[in-house]
Amino acid sequence: MDTDVVVIGAGAVGLAVAAEFARNGRDVIVLEAADGIGTGTSSRNSEVIHGGMYYPTGSLRHRMCVDGRRKLYAYLAARGVPHMKRGKLIVAASEKEIAKIEGIHAIGLRNGVEALEMVTGATAMAWEPNLRCTAALWSPETGIVDSHSYMLALQGEIEDHGGLIAFETPVTRVEPLGTGGFRISTGGAEPSAITCQRVVNSAGLGAHGIVHAIEGYPAEHIPKFVLAKGNYFGCSGKQAFTRLIYPAPVDGGLGVHVTLDLAGRMKFGPDVEWLTNNDPAAVDYTVDPRRSEFFYEAIRRYWPGLPDGAITPDYSGCRPKLSGPGEGAADFRIDGPELHGIPGLVNLLGIESPGLTSSLAIAEDVRRKLSN
Repeated sequence: MDTDVVVIGAGAVGLAVAAEFARNGRDVIVLEAADGIGTGTSSRNSEVIHGGMYYPTGSLRHRMCVDGRRKLYAYLAARGVPHMKRGKLIVAASEKEIAKIEGIHAIGLRNGVEALEMVTGATAMAWEPNLRCTAALWSPETGIVDSHSYMLALQGEIEDHGGLIAFETPVTRVEPLGTGGFRISTGGAEPSAITCQRVVNSAGLGAHGIVHAIEGYPAEHIPKFVLAKGNYFGCSGKQAFTRLIYPAPVDGGLGVHVTLDLAGRMKFGPDVEWLTNNDPAAVDYTVDPRRSEFFYEAIRRYWPGLPDGAITPDYSGCRPKLSGPGEGAADFRIDGPELHGIPGLVNLLGIESPGLTSSLAIAEDVRRKLSN
């Protein structure tokens, strides 16, 4: 075999998986279709380190998020990656929404999320004078991270342990070999092939496409695939909040929230724009300025003082969802040989939020699945 492990995709999760194998003595090659690390979902998100209180108890999203958050903070601190525990207020903008955030609190307690606390509207507004709410859930463990610096740290670790990343190397076919292992065909400027013992499909938006390129993969184990675009708007003017502010969740996401980057710049988003085309290559990442009307309305429910003309189109991202509009949020899929019956293969499907937070825990889980 040319190498032991091939990881397809150099986003945050793929890099974390490759680093996990590399530090455990495995020869690793990462195949990435783009010309750099983290050019997809990993660089088009809120850069939030999530607490873990939104997800059904016992789900992969719950377990990977809580464990991953703890691992991530330790990793970032050890490697000097810029990050900050700003904390988050999930706010009820009306009496009717209090029950919703109380439900999130209850889930968070069951999920083992540390230091969650329900606070009165008066308390929350004393902390954040520009805020208006009737009650709030305080999550001090929520933070923000420079995601690109995190991915650079993972890339450095992979390379320090002898691994490598092959850029502009799209995977066109994965062929399980009868004697064990795989032959992976790649395209790009110099099409070639590579053999390996283990394959991890961490291609993000392209992961379903990779599954369809795996010879003999059982069709009944390929889940639904839906794309949801999330738009972000930037904000001019001075910083209005010191904490992250989230509304009660909405269908398909966590609502239009206020996040702060490490320099204190405010941004709002994402909204949820369900796409009718499930081709990742066809996604238009342009932010339509007309969506600002919805953003103003959503933001002013908890920040009524937002001035006219204060927000401008910024950037957008896209989520690889396994459920559609009006359906319950699907769990992560970490599909190993115990599901599909192909030794040495793991497919990571539907890894959207909180994928960045969960990346180190997902990596450890994948290594355990392929430890034989």
